[in-house]
Order: sequence, then C-alpha cells, then structure tokens
Amino acid sequence: MSPQRFVIADDHPLFRGALRGALAQEFPQAEITEAGDIASLLTRIAENADIDLLLLDLHMPGAQGFSGLIHLQGQHPEIPVVVISASDSEDIMCRAIDYGATGFLPKSSSPEQIAAAINAVLTGERWLPKYVSYKTSDNHEERSVAAVIASLTPQQFRVASYLVQGLLNKQIAWELNVTEATIKAHITEIFRKLGVHSRTQAVLLLGKLDVSEPTA
Repeated sequence: MSPQRFVIADDHPLFRGALRGALAQEFPQAEITEAGDIASLLTRIAENADIDLLLLDLHMPGAQGFSGLIHLQGQHPEIPVVVISASDSEDIMCRAIDYGATGFLPKSSSPEQIAAAINAVLTGERWLPKYVSYKTSDNHEERSVAAVIASLTPQQFRVASYLVQGLLNKQIAWELNVTEATIKAHITEIFRKLGVHSRTQAVLLLGKLDVSEPTA
C-alpha cells in the first residue's frame, strides 16, 4: 500500500512547518509536500494529482478568498480539500463547505483536533468544529460567480486573479510570459462567462468571493 500524500498550501512558512509537524506525528508514513502560493500548487497538482488530502488556506497569493478553492474543485473534484484558516466565522466555514471543501479547521485548532478532522475526512466524512451549525448560503449571485470560476481554465484563472489585483494587460502578459493578444483573448472569454463588459464590472463580481483578512 502506497503512503498517503498530503499537500499543505499556505503562504506562511512557520505555519506550514507547524502543520507538517502535526501531520507527521499522526501520519508518520505520509508523504507531505508544501506550496506557498496558488500558482505553485496548481503546477504541483498538474504534475501529480494523486493527492489524498489538500490543506488549503483561504489567504493565498494568486487567489482571492474562496476563488482558489472553487477553481481547484472545478479542475480536480476528486481531491479532498480541508480549508484551514484564521478566517473562521461560522458563515465562512459554511460557505467553504458550499464551495466544495470537505472540512474546515480554524488555525487555532490543537494537534488533536487536526488529527481528528483529517481522520474523519479521509474516511469520507465532512468535518466542522462541533460548535458550527451548517447551513447553506442562498446568495445566488455569488454562486453564479463561483460557477464561472470553476469553469475557467488554469490560465484564465491566473488572468482573472491578476485582473483583481489591478494589473494591466501588458503586466499580465509579462507575468505569464505570453503576448498581450493572448491576454486580451483570455479577458474577452472571462468577460463573456461573467456576463460583463468592463474590467471594473469583472473585478466587482470576482470580489464577491473574497474573504477579509482576520484582524490581529
């Protein structure tokens, strides 16, 4: 039997290290890899999508809030995702489940809670803290934007993320090492899927999936 494969996706090296330690203690035979941004995570998954569990932070470079989770679920619905985040209101936890997560762990969770959650998810259960009463969201506009994000190709997703950051076409082209014409074609398709006609409209809609950073 091959060892379990876990991926930790978080932009804070200290937290990745702490989570790796907690996982290694509970799953000593597991292969654990890390990603510090969405681009490197997507590359890793493209190279080998045989992943038993992805632990994903909501605040990752290259994504806005739920957009990373939604895109990953659209591209790789077979990969179980546990969101682990300091943004841990009940509303955010429930929305994470709505968008495809199989569990949600607050970053304040103890090693015992982390182990319990992961064991539950690996056996096919959904896991939320006991104090959370799950209820689905009825925000239809947000769900329609989520459906668009799920349908984007990896390259279109990267372009959309740069759009939200305010980059110009030539800046996006430089970042992705493609021509401006290619970027314009991607943006045209993103606009079509969103049903908008301007960058401002697109950014406003995509921003509905953002999650505010928790206050210190």
